[in-house]
Amino acid sequence: MSYFESRLRLDMENFEEIKNKFSVCEKLGIRNVIVEPVGNFRNLGTDLREKLESLTKMHIYYRISLQPKNVDDLKNKLSTKILSANKKLPTILSIETPIKEIQIQAAKDSRVDVITFTNPQTMKTLTPGVISLSKQNRSFIEISLSSMMVVNKAQQSKNFRELYRIIHLVKSLRGTLLINGNFEDQYHLRHPRSLISICHTLLGLSMIDAKKAFNENVKKLIERVYDRYDKNFIEYGIKFIEGSD
Repeated sequence: MSYFESRLRLDMENFEEIKNKFSVCEKLGIRNVIVEPVGNFRNLGTDLREKLESLTKMHIYYRISLQPKNVDDLKNKLSTKILSANKKLPTILSIETPIKEIQIQAAKDSRVDVITFTNPQTMKTLTPGVISLSKQNRSFIEISLSSMMVVNKAQQSKNFRELYRIIHLVKSLRGTLLINGNFEDQYHLRHPRSLISICHTLLGLSMIDAKKAFNENVKKLIERVYDRYDKNFIEYGIKFIEGSD
């Protein structure tokens, strides 16, 4: 079974660092990655994608993450200025914010694929309402494990408790869960199998649910995004078949 690191953040102006990260991923045996530009870089055009794909044998998919300041800022960021740069190419769109009103608005918007929770402070803000709206829109709740890498043991223990709480909240409400490492330091990178083991042994997820978060659910996300770029696509799960009555 092929697993994904579904959030590998890259500095698109530092290709030496990108090559090093790709090399570490390959040595770990990672075969599928979803890359995300850091900072304000947004235009994941054809030339850049081809250049990235020339650096590795891994399968690469693409995402951008927005951190809006308020609901109006979210609406502005979802305007053509942001989306037009990537509208011709399959690009996952995630929203990351500790502000509940923005989370709710994002969960209502069909253009948003993922609501992201990276750090414990943001994780504490997730509500059942956002999970329910994401289910209605067939979007995804994403949780990163990067907070478990802190050096301070007391803080690490608190972070694990918050990870446990949010993962089981999403699971209990039947939200569609994505889990990734999202490690900035290339030496913290782990194969998804190792992270699945952590989710099972330390965070109490069943092996089936843990594997889904790194494989099946990521494939559903990619399918959702590619469907959006299919001219025969009508709505989620429905396609127009040419020649049909």
